Amino acid sequence: MSNIMDGKSLNAEIQDEIKHMIKYEMIKPSVAVIQVGDDPASNTYVRNKQKACENVGIFFRHYKFDDGTPELTIINKIKELNNDEYVNGIIVQLPLPERYNEKRLVNQILNSKDIDGLTDINVGRLLNGKKTLVPCTPLGIMELLKKYDVKFEGKHVVIVGKGKLTGKPLAHLMLNEGATVTVCHSRTLNLESYTKQADILVSATGLNKLITADMVKKGAVVVDVGINYEDGHIAGDVDFKEVSKKASLITPVPGGVGPMTIAMLLKNIISCFYNKKK
Repeated sequence: MSNIMDGKSLNAEIQDEIKHMIKYEMIKPSVAVIQVGDDPASNTYVRNKQKACENVGIFFRHYKFDDGTPELTIINKIKELNNDEYVNGIIVQLPLPERYNEKRLVNQILNSKDIDGLTDINVGRLLNGKKTLVPCTPLGIMELLKKYDVKFEGKHVVIVGKGKLTGKPLAHLMLNEGATVTVCHSRTLNLESYTKQADILVSATGLNKLITADMVKKGAVVVDVGINYEDGHIAGDVDFKEVSKKASLITPVPGGVGPMTIAMLLKNIISCFYNKKK
């Protein structure tokens, strides 16, 4: 029996479910993505989002601004989309060019349309254990683990990576499920002394093969969120070949967490859509 957690197949299941859910809606859900500049990685992410949205029947709007566009112009576009009753979700594609105030721009989005879960209001609601929109990657990790019947209560979860997109929100989601959580990062001293204790180990640093087999407890569940390039191929934070021999369950890169991030983006859009209908 394989110990690989297949995010790609679960993504396909979720897309099929959403496609059937909205098939007979007279007005389709709609999402708007605001992109500034021409970052190659961002271009790829936006294309992947567009493809997934169009596959399930969500109307996709893409507003691309040149690097150097006045910040006020972008803010005015966000306000316009906030007031558009046919737009259910809004994304400011990150990272932004350095000249822009990311926090200010993201917080222009109505919290009810913040499908990335990054506004201060939605972050605060998550910290307080309230129902809210949650960043897509940690939400996808939770969905994937539950699909494979991973239990959280009483387990020791070690998260390597303290970023606002994965590490921090995932820590709170795990705490809300009754887990004991330790958050480390790439500069943690004696990192292996923490990772060896993990029942569930999550790495989200973007450092190639940071997590080696000797750093993992036998039977641990290992989730690799890292994206790196090795000899022209995509690789993760985890030495997959060796760690997979010790892990009870493990996510591959690609095909693990990445597809789940897209699936949760779609689910967040649908959540906003039906909340608006209510």
